[in-house]
Amino acid sequence: MTEEIKIHVLHTGLVKVDKALPFHGLYRNPLAFTGLFRSEKNQVTLPVSSYLIEHPKGLVLIDTGWNKQVRTSNWKELGMQVQINTGYLPAGWAIDEQLKALGYTPADLDYVLLSHLHCDHVSGLKHVAAAKKILVSAPEWRVANHLPLVYLPSEWRGVNVQTYQYENTGVGPTGETFDVFGDGSVLQVHTAGHATGMSATLVRGSDGKYVLLAADVGYANRSWEDMLTPGICTSRKAAITSLGWVRDMAHNPNCIEALANHDTHTDPHVITLPY
Repeated sequence: MTEEIKIHVLHTGLVKVDKALPFHGLYRNPLAFTGLFRSEKNQVTLPVSSYLIEHPKGLVLIDTGWNKQVRTSNWKELGMQVQINTGYLPAGWAIDEQLKALGYTPADLDYVLLSHLHCDHVSGLKHVAAAKKILVSAPEWRVANHLPLVYLPSEWRGVNVQTYQYENTGVGPTGETFDVFGDGSVLQVHTAGHATGMSATLVRGSDGKYVLLAADVGYANRSWEDMLTPGICTSRKAAITSLGWVRDMAHNPNCIEALANHDTHTDPHVITLPY
């Protein structure tokens, strides 16, 4: 029987934000993404995605969605960041609940790969702290632990997070990747812009076809089609460069799917690639 790579696209929460946050270029007010002095009519609610990859070499989770704390108090989980993000987590959507529904426990995870360390991507990290390895890029870890107003280090406090270094491979907008299994089938691709050390995940099958999990390079597939950067960027220039790369990859005939983390048109589903 042919071995397979199976990608489960999961929704691990919802987030309400000002509509300028996903689509910065449509709004003149440079602070519109914060929601300050803007009414409820400017708010949109988006899915928060995570991805479980069943791979012949190990079980991999990409991002964790919201912690169950947001069900009772966004303030306790997010503090001042509630001005920008409001989290929602329906019953059964927490990452450990999703794993259980698929027949797994957090301890079964060989890797948790964090695309970046913004709250909607790592809030649920403590629910999967028993994973064998939890990894984030070294530049993202370095920045996230020195910008407490942008990041919430309490979300990974007490969790054994390790870092990886990118290697120069010529793949991606900066030409830097981290090869998870050493065989090119799962690559963390450096896609700076929205966050300094952010990684998209490139999953490649033996037939040359691939799936690109684009994290927050753009909040929706529309982002790279219309070249709309997110409201929050550490480098607008890098964000545009990353969007251009994702657009090129998404239009390649070998691309099965390119997925933005917060696209309202993406439903939970399963993608299979040959290994």
